Order: sequence, then C-alpha cells, then structure tokens
Amino acid sequence: MRQIQTTLNTITPQSTRSPSYSHNFCGGLPVTRQNRLQPPRLLLTCAMSLDNVGSIILVLSGKGGVGKSSITTQLALSLSLRGHSVGVLDVDLTGPSIPRFFGIENAKVRQAPGGWVPVPVHEAHALQHSATDSADGTSKDHHHMGALHCMSLGFLLGNRGDAVVWRGPKKTAMVRQFLSDVHWGQLDYLLIDTPPGTSDEHISLVETLLKNARPGQVAGAVVVTTPQAISISDVKKELNFCKKTGVEVLGVVENMAGFVCPNCAECTNVFSKGGGEIMARDFGVPFLGSLPIDPMFVSLIEEGKRPVYPKGTTVAGNPVEATSNGTPAQHREVQNGSLADKYTSCSLYPIFDGIVTELVAKISKT
Repeated sequence: MRQIQTTLNTITPQSTRSPSYSHNFCGGLPVTRQNRLQPPRLLLTCAMSLDNVGSIILVLSGKGGVGKSSITTQLALSLSLRGHSVGVLDVDLTGPSIPRFFGIENAKVRQAPGGWVPVPVHEAHALQHSATDSADGTSKDHHHMGALHCMSLGFLLGNRGDAVVWRGPKKTAMVRQFLSDVHWGQLDYLLIDTPPGTSDEHISLVETLLKNARPGQVAGAVVVTTPQAISISDVKKELNFCKKTGVEVLGVVENMAGFVCPNCAECTNVFSKGGGEIMARDFGVPFLGSLPIDPMFVSLIEEGKRPVYPKGTTVAGNPVEATSNGTPAQHREVQNGSLADKYTSCSLYPIFDGIVTELVAKISKT
C-alpha cells in the first residue's frame, strides 16, 4: 500500500495535493506558505493552454471497448496526413492507451514553466510519397504532413502496469490541469480521447471547455458505437449527454462493422452492420461511416508492420491495393517509414480520409 501511495503522489493533480507540499504549481506560480494566504483568485489565474488551438473535437461513447482510442488515433493520423497540425489529449485516466497506439509508450513529457510539453509523434515535414486514393476513388496529392503531439497520463506513470486509484475529485483536478497546463503551441485540431460513460471526466471536461474556450472553439463530438443492439442502447445515453450539455454531435462512427480477412479477399460482417446508422438517423445527427476490423491495422500498431493485403481485397466497396513482399531488399524498403506513412497502406485510411474531409468541411462552415 505504501508503494502504491508513493507512485500516486508523484502524479497527484496540483489542486488536490496537501497544503504541506511546497512544490505545487499553478501556471508556474509556486504555492508557498506566504502566497497561500493571498486571495484564492491569485492562485487560479492559470490561462487555458488552448488559446492557440483552432478546433477541439471530443471522441465519445457511452460504451467501453468500442474502439474510441483507435478512432482517435486514425482521425489524428488522417488529419496530419492532410497537412494539419494535430494534438491528441488522452483523458482516459484509468486506462490511458494513446501512448501505445502511437508507439511512444516509453516517452516522457518534458516540464516547462507552468506546465508540460506534449510528446511528439512526428514533426511537420514533407511527404516522400503522395497519399493513396481517397474514399471516393479520386487521387489525393498530399505533399505535407502536419505535426502530431500527444499528452496522456500514461506518460506520467512510473510503470506501464501501475493502477491509478483515484476518486472523482482527483480525476476532475487532473482533467482541468491537462486543459490548462499543456503547452500545445499552434494547433489546427485538438482531439480529446475520453473514457466510456458520462462520469467525472466527461462532466469536468465539458464544464471547463464550455466555460473557458472561446466561442466556436469546441467544434463538437464524434460518437463511436458498434453495430450490436447492446452497444447502441448505451451509446444513446452519450448522445443525450451531448444534447443536455450543448455539445454538437459532428457525427456517429460505427466501428467493428465487419472483419477484413488477412488470408482472403473477404470482408465479413461478423457483428452485423447498420445499427449505428439507424441510431444516427433516429437522433437526427450525421452518420460518418462504418469501419471493419482490420487485423493489418492491429499489426501496424503492435508490431509496426506496413499493412499487406491479398489481391482482390475490397473494403467498403473500394478495392485495396495488393502489396507484394518481393525481394528481401524490397520488403525492407516497404517496411521503412513513420507510423503515418505506413498507415496510408491500411485499408481503413481511405475511409478515414473521407470522414476527415467531411468533418473539416463541416467545422470550417461554423
């Protein structure tokens, strides 16, 4: 128990630490015995670190295990591949998985005056090759990749397996600190990956954003579901949460609506399909698309392997380019590149590029 408490004390949110601590900070101002006696407003003047962020997109779901972090990761990669600067904030405090998705689990955040510097996935740079065809079959010619940075509680844990045993007030304080003390710099889009449900993290997140963000900065939410009725029933609660809190629903994504076989050209709807689209229609919100399970995407995330598909593979009505292993030298060449570059070979990328195109167009009109 003493070891657990020691670990937690190293990452305890500032506003919940004991007053006896002399190394607390609020926007760079040390909390000392002297200034603790000053009016509280002097200690609560932390400026939002989101001042230079263009648009904020929440990724929500009332159900766990539907793939919110996977959706967040692919939205971020697709936006970056279109040349946008992107940040990803992981507020799933008890199950932070964003560091693993981006392959940066061993990275640590750097401290700066008044807060943290997020961990880079990649900086802005020119693409060596143009991206693949888009979802509508037209050729894309993206020559510039935007910078991509992440912030997660996972970077602050001593060990990957450490449990975060926090009650509501500490979670609330941590979420608010993430929103105020991370130096994102200039961003086009900030994606916020949330835990399932409508609990402390969600309430704190929405309250803080709606109170401090400038008008129109919170673009809205992408709501994730799977096709099954049991998932739909829980995700409906998230749509009601958005309605009650005034968060616009940018659209619904139906995840796991099919399985792309790695050994043949079939894409089978193992969990049925269409439940998310029906739910979106019932609530009068946009439906962004259905996504199958692609084992090649799992291999990309877990092993860093560029996706390879059998000839004739078709996903969402679009043919996927078959990739030959070729000679050992050609194989090594194919496997080179960043995560984003390899992702362009994934069957899911054209679908997400279409989703991102729709989101960007919708946000730019507001």
